[in-house]
Amino acid sequence: MREDDEPTSVSAGPQRKLAVILAADVAGYSRLMERDEEDTHARLQGLLRDVVRPAVETHRGRIFKTAGDGFLAEFASPIEAVRCAVDLQRVTAERNEGLAEDRRLAFRMGVNLGDVLADREDIFGDGVNIAARLEAIAEPGGVLISHSVHEHVDRKLPIHFVDQGECVLKNIARPVRTFRLAWETGDSVSSQREDNGPAGVPTLPQVASIAVLPFATLTSDAEQGYFADGLAEDLITDLSKVEGLLVIARHSSFAYRDRLMDLRMIARELGVRYLIEGSVRRAAARVRINAQLIDASSASCLWAERLDRDVADIFALQDEVVGKVINALAHALPSTKPLPKRRVTDLEAYDLFVRGRALATQSLRETRAARPLLAKAIEIDPGFAGAHAWLAMSHHFDALYYGQPTDKHRAAARAAAETAVEIDPENADAHIVLGYLRAYEGEFEAGVAEFEQGLRLNPNHSAGWAHLADLRVFEGRATEAVECAENSFRLNPYPPGDHYSFLGWAQYAACRYQDAAETLRHPQAGGPGSKRNLAAALAQLGRTAEAHEVGRGFLSEFPNFSARQWGRTQPFRDDADRQHFINGYIKAGLPE
Repeated sequence: MREDDEPTSVSAGPQRKLAVILAADVAGYSRLMERDEEDTHARLQGLLRDVVRPAVETHRGRIFKTAGDGFLAEFASPIEAVRCAVDLQRVTAERNEGLAEDRRLAFRMGVNLGDVLADREDIFGDGVNIAARLEAIAEPGGVLISHSVHEHVDRKLPIHFVDQGECVLKNIARPVRTFRLAWETGDSVSSQREDNGPAGVPTLPQVASIAVLPFATLTSDAEQGYFADGLAEDLITDLSKVEGLLVIARHSSFAYRDRLMDLRMIARELGVRYLIEGSVRRAAARVRINAQLIDASSASCLWAERLDRDVADIFALQDEVVGKVINALAHALPSTKPLPKRRVTDLEAYDLFVRGRALATQSLRETRAARPLLAKAIEIDPGFAGAHAWLAMSHHFDALYYGQPTDKHRAAARAAAETAVEIDPENADAHIVLGYLRAYEGEFEAGVAEFEQGLRLNPNHSAGWAHLADLRVFEGRATEAVECAENSFRLNPYPPGDHYSFLGWAQYAACRYQDAAETLRHPQAGGPGSKRNLAAALAQLGRTAEAHEVGRGFLSEFPNFSARQWGRTQPFRDDADRQHFINGYIKAGLPE
């Protein structure tokens, strides 16, 4: 080579190295954009500019990739990466204070240390993929780290690390042991309770929120009690369709029957700002309703009225009460569009309906007792969509919970639900039960679409959100499944036992085994899936003896259970998700 020749450069090409990757994205970004595209985009860009980039630089990292709703950052030190993640979550939580829940920007974050491939400014490889998978299953406002990161930061930071066990991550060959970060903060999800489960006392929300307490009857007549409860429950249903209003489910608000408590305390326990209370008196052909709307934040009465009407006018009276409540809350609601009128007109049919609806979810015996009442209501008024919908619910509960001939009850439920939807396309109950049945009968996409339509019609349907969590698990959308289940608890702070079962099922699917174990150990947790999934969660945490003990309890009730046979009956979209559950059951000692 001549002296004046420059040496031929060797192509740098992609270089392998160890790096710590922090992956983050905004939870529910599509929903936020749908609500207000320009505002959401502007606030996220401001957050990235004013908070994220300075924090990453302060902790000696660099952002190497951004997307519409998130970013990927590289660090040389696991300690700096974790410190950066916690600082970002703290500051983001502070910026969310005072904002309505539907405007909050909350990051999910995952941190992994691993071998990566660096090519110019970009980074690729499993080290990045694992961080992204951890971020996808983290909670809004939370951080998940891999075992490789935990080894370097444990006992070196003032943070509590909650062992989530070995987690099966999508398209990652081996399970990854995962830890959730918990630190002291006023608002972050990552400081959530370790002992109380998901149904702790909710904070007073910024959005308009209301609970309808059971109406007093001023009599011991059971028929008057059914009538009063029916009026209150219909009021809940109608208010649930009001845009921008969060409405607590009947199961929780009716828990305050006959409890002498300060109304402000009740509102605080239910996490609402407004309460409706009152009484109903029905005598001969007349009915009297005393009702008042209370603003619990100031203990002031916004509206109170005594309404005397003929019993024959009860349906117009219900619409009148709803209208007066909406007018009184007009300052707090984004929309005051009139609600559709009720389609039932026969009082005898209505009396039978409210009794049947009250019985439908109480127990196996009561569910069966409800059906003749609902059928009689339909005989009197064939166009009573609500009666058809709850007849469908009654058959559905038999098939789902009570071990009855599944095909028979599903067929009866589907026929009744289809009739209800045909009569009244705005009946949310009918869409929800029909969607669930279609999903389990092989029409998965159509079933989910039907289900989502029901929740658009009634976004406060707590049981609908709990059951949607079930379907999201089958779709492979475990993180969304957890969000759906948690939403059901917000709408129903004292829920029936199946809500715990659905939440624990979703948490297991999201590899949040410790959370799943805590949820499924709750005394109220019910349904056959609770013990089965608790055993699997404990097994995945390495608590083998406990898992086998719970598994034996499950088998004493279901001695013919087979993990693989169960798997063949479940409508999972991805076989890896099905196998995740099957493996957990086998680890827990359940028959293969």
